[in-house]
Amino acid sequence: MHVTHLSLADFRSYARVEVPLDPGVTAFVGPNGQGKTNLVEAVGYLATLGSHRVSSDAPLVRMGADRAVIRAAVRQGERQQLIELELNPGKANRARINRSSQVRPRDVLGIVRTVLFAPEDLALIKGDPGERRRFLDELITARSPRMAAVRSDYDRVLKQRNTLLKSAALARRHGGRSMDLSTLDVWDQHLARAGAELLAQRLDLIAALQPLADKAYEQLAPGGGPLGLDYKPSSPGIVSHAREELYEQLIAALEEARKQEIERGVTLVGPHRDDLLLKLGQLPAKGYASHGESWSYALALRLASYDLLRAEGNEPVLVLDDVFAELDARRRERLAELVAPGEQVLVTAAVDDDVPAVLTGARYAVSGGEVERV
Repeated sequence: MHVTHLSLADFRSYARVEVPLDPGVTAFVGPNGQGKTNLVEAVGYLATLGSHRVSSDAPLVRMGADRAVIRAAVRQGERQQLIELELNPGKANRARINRSSQVRPRDVLGIVRTVLFAPEDLALIKGDPGERRRFLDELITARSPRMAAVRSDYDRVLKQRNTLLKSAALARRHGGRSMDLSTLDVWDQHLARAGAELLAQRLDLIAALQPLADKAYEQLAPGGGPLGLDYKPSSPGIVSHAREELYEQLIAALEEARKQEIERGVTLVGPHRDDLLLKLGQLPAKGYASHGESWSYALALRLASYDLLRAEGNEPVLVLDDVFAELDARRRERLAELVAPGEQVLVTAAVDDDVPAVLTGARYAVSGGEVERV
């Protein structure tokens, strides 16, 4: 699978740009702040319906415009598809496939799959648990696009449940009449059902990812491992990998935490509070790994993601956004050798020398809002 053409309208710095793309390596080269990352960010958005740089869509719309459009032609074998996403901050986004009538944006998930390497990846190792949960959930959705609906259901139920808990907490603090919390049992069931599905998928993913990440780290930093990936649930009572057992354990954990949740006005149990513990040898990577080790760990997680998706179906597009400038010579060359055979590899760099020689292919100069093939 590869993207054959990318078209942007009012996306980030681009009023309009058309970029033909080939299989193999394509490098976008130019000074910082000229729009290189905007191009690969758009490709990543097609795969995840989100940006690796910002948490909302508003910054993706060019200043002065009301909306942005990402359009891409995608080839998978002999099959060609056209994807269109219209980003409308503050309103519902829109999507079309093959110029058909409007579909839900999440219906485009799975057509384009990407694995993206970026300087922000250090947050996987050094950042808060939300970064690692996002990594797991985006990869889960890439493996199984239907999980987008499960994640959406979980978030919706969580929001409703938190609203009820917050109202109860405020009523208690102000000495008001106790609220009727009989509906909390219903929300518990909905939260546990979606949460159990999400938990089961995360646990399955970690089991599949562990050996691949350990192998990738050994390739990048021989003798520096092993890596350990351990899931840390929000409740010690959640120990099963089976969906029905996870459901029952979540129900029990919610019941146990209810008094504290009512006092604090927030849901304290569930996948939204979990973490992925990353170990290097016997120590947690966060706080103990050096800068170079942290980089190698983050790269190993991305390489493992790529190997997993490639083994399970369509090969994803590899995106390397300003990564090589962050690496020492040894890691730069090893990473380049590992990704060079990819069906489609998109690279951004400030100067040509930042692109390793093994990554031969098309080059685009990006400057002043112009993207020109050289």
